[in-house]
Amino acid sequence: MFIFNLKINSNKMYKLLLLILILIAILICGIVTYKVYKASIKSGNELENIKNDIVTIDDKNYTNILKMVHDNIDSYVGQKIKYSGFVYRVYDLENNQFILARNMIISSDLRTVVVGFLCDYKDAVKYKDKTWIEIEGEITKGTYQNFDMPVLKITSVKEIEKPKDEFVYPPDENYIPTSSII
Repeated sequence: MFIFNLKINSNKMYKLLLLILILIAILICGIVTYKVYKASIKSGNELENIKNDIVTIDDKNYTNILKMVHDNIDSYVGQKIKYSGFVYRVYDLENNQFILARNMIISSDLRTVVVGFLCDYKDAVKYKDKTWIEIEGEITKGTYQNFDMPVLKITSVKEIEKPKDEFVYPPDENYIPTSSII
C-alpha cells in the first residue's frame, strides 16, 4: 500500500489559475480581433472586384453598397454595377436624370424613405415615375446641389415587374466604412 502526502501551496495555485485566465482572455481577444479584421476585409471588398466585372446589387447588400459608394466616391469611380429599382424624380433634376430608387424601411411601423443612385441616361424621359427597371451602368463622380455624389452613367436599361419585396433595410451592423481600409 502506497501513501501519498501532497502539500498544495494555495498561493502558487492562485497565481497559476490567474495566469491561465489571462492566457484565455488574450486568446479570446485575438480571435475576436481576427474575426473583426476578416469582416472588415469582406465588407470593404464587396465592390472591390476587378473594375471590368459587373457587381450585382441585390436587396441584401443594397444599402451597404449605397453607403460605401457615397462615403468614398473616388474609390469606386469606374466600377460597373447592375441593380433594379423604380424611377424617382425630384423637381430640380434635368431631363436626362432620375434616381433609381428603393424604399428603405426606417422604423418598426414600416415608415420608409427613398434611397438610391442618381442616374444619367440620354433617354431618361422615356421612363415614367414609379416604373421598375433594371440597369447596368458605371459609377462616375458628379454633383447635385453643389455636393459631390456618385452618378451612374447608364449603359443598358430593361423594364421589369415590381418585385415581391420592394423594400430594403438600413445598412447592417457589419457595415464598416471603407475609407480607412482602401
